[in-house]
Amino acid sequence: MVTPPESKRQKMEKVIGTHNGTFHCDEALAVFLLRQTSTYRDAGLKRSRDPAVLNTCDIVVDVGAVYDEPTQRFDHHQRGFTEVFGYGFQTKLSSAGLVYKHFGLDVIANKTGLLLDDSKVTILWLKLYKEFIEAIDAIDNGISQYPTDIKPLYRSRTDLSSRVGALNPAWNQPTDSETVDAQFVKASLLAGEEFLSRLNYYSNAWLPARDLLIASVSSSKSLIDPSGKIILFEKFLPWKEHLFEIEADGSNPTIEANQAIYVVYPDEFSGNWRVQAVPVSPESFESRKALPEVWRGLRDEELSKVSGIDGGIFIHASGFIGGNKTREGALKFAQIALEM
Repeated sequence: MVTPPESKRQKMEKVIGTHNGTFHCDEALAVFLLRQTSTYRDAGLKRSRDPAVLNTCDIVVDVGAVYDEPTQRFDHHQRGFTEVFGYGFQTKLSSAGLVYKHFGLDVIANKTGLLLDDSKVTILWLKLYKEFIEAIDAIDNGISQYPTDIKPLYRSRTDLSSRVGALNPAWNQPTDSETVDAQFVKASLLAGEEFLSRLNYYSNAWLPARDLLIASVSSSKSLIDPSGKIILFEKFLPWKEHLFEIEADGSNPTIEANQAIYVVYPDEFSGNWRVQAVPVSPESFESRKALPEVWRGLRDEELSKVSGIDGGIFIHASGFIGGNKTREGALKFAQIALEM
């Protein structure tokens, strides 16, 4: 028999512990995330509530009533536990959040191929907590999304925590440990695959859009409008979320709060060009400076005649967006609107 190299044997000897019986999304995801790290990539799994069994594990999540990073114990059920993620997040952590807080940077670096100290790893780490992990923490800890007693108009059971919970055997199905453990493996893969899907989107689509926004603001100030009030994108990209986040956190000196007024970009389908007024907030329909009232609701030749700009297609009745057949025409809309 060929003996595995020492480093391989050490990896194989690592064991993750969690509780047996009914499982939830938080520990299912926690186990998956640990298996994406350098330390626990090839770890085995023991599901038990027996302290003697858990004491044989290298790391224990969601059971044991202990949170202690040095000894690799990550439970959140004990009295007095109040740990949160930080960075402005105030939701009490579940085992998913605890593992993500301590190992998430390693996971992201491993899966993206980025260096651990690359600033993009931290950006993705915070984004994935906000968009994916925090909800799992809140649901597991019984924290309502909205602080209200109003009865909802409908119920939703399509969230990830609900779908993981549905993998537990029903009351009239076998609940022996072998059956439940097999279902837990399915649950862990389900939660993990969705996490990786989100990570793939944010690293390969969302983050490149952020980089392109920063570059476009810089080039627009140099070539289009030194004041920074007009941003020109040479290709369509989802810009709004990034603009507001960077304005708010001040992470890039090129982008100042409330500076941008209009963005100009090519329509992703028609080949025409758009000019859009930046809203006062990401969810708002109110613009920082709507396109001129005298243009609103006009189309085609009438719009071109009134505005004095050839190639006009439309200006929305609310003035938040307009269209022109050419890049130059859309830029003219923005430039003249600034002066009116």
